[in-house]
Amino acid sequence: MSSFFAQSQIINVENLRRVTDTSGWSGYAKVNFQLIKNTNKIFSFSNRIRVQHKKEKTLWLFINDLDFREANSNTLVSKNAQHLRFNYKLKPQIIIETFAQSQQDKISAINFRGLLGSGLRFKLTKSEKYKLYLGSLLMFEHEKSNRETEPIRNDWRNSSYFSFSLYPKENVTIVSTTYFQPRLDQFSDFRVSSQTYLAVEVIKNLSFTATFSYQYDKFPVIGIPNEQYVLTNGLMYSFN
Repeated sequence: MSSFFAQSQIINVENLRRVTDTSGWSGYAKVNFQLIKNTNKIFSFSNRIRVQHKKEKTLWLFINDLDFREANSNTLVSKNAQHLRFNYKLKPQIIIETFAQSQQDKISAINFRGLLGSGLRFKLTKSEKYKLYLGSLLMFEHEKSNRETEPIRNDWRNSSYFSFSLYPKENVTIVSTTYFQPRLDQFSDFRVSSQTYLAVEVIKNLSFTATFSYQYDKFPVIGIPNEQYVLTNGLMYSFN
């Protein structure tokens, strides 16, 4: 399901996994502040927390995201998401995935969205220089809009994704993932999300990052556009 803009609908977990051969804890914390004063006064704050625990056959991943933006005391963006995922390796190429997720997103008129899902993840390559993954999960979705005219929704969806990870140089990582999430009882009601992530390590544990996210929702909340996209960049400190 981790840029957080398009993840308010579908969190891209692929570029949030820590690639490490060692067992134990790893992760990172990232905070951005921005204050602009000209003809307008603009304040923004974002927070990213990633914590992962890995063993030979199991992996736990926790994600916490927060985005807030205000212009002239008017809130433009207010969103947060929490995601917990568990992986169990059946075979070197086959993994069982189970996850739980909660979200709030003012710009998409989502007062609360809760997800529970489980399925299989397949590793399509054995190379460590590039990796290809295919996943298919069944998930239950509970959604409450902040629009009084919108009903509370309880839907079953498929969540399928294709992901690739490239490591052209020792200090460069490229991860791209595309998700497709149709309702099982109405395939014309679907979401598509694509995200491409670039990280270049400048010095040890400090990287420049850039992310482009695109999302399409066939039936969003009334008044919300079908398409949303964003390009973000910043610095990330990591530990392992």
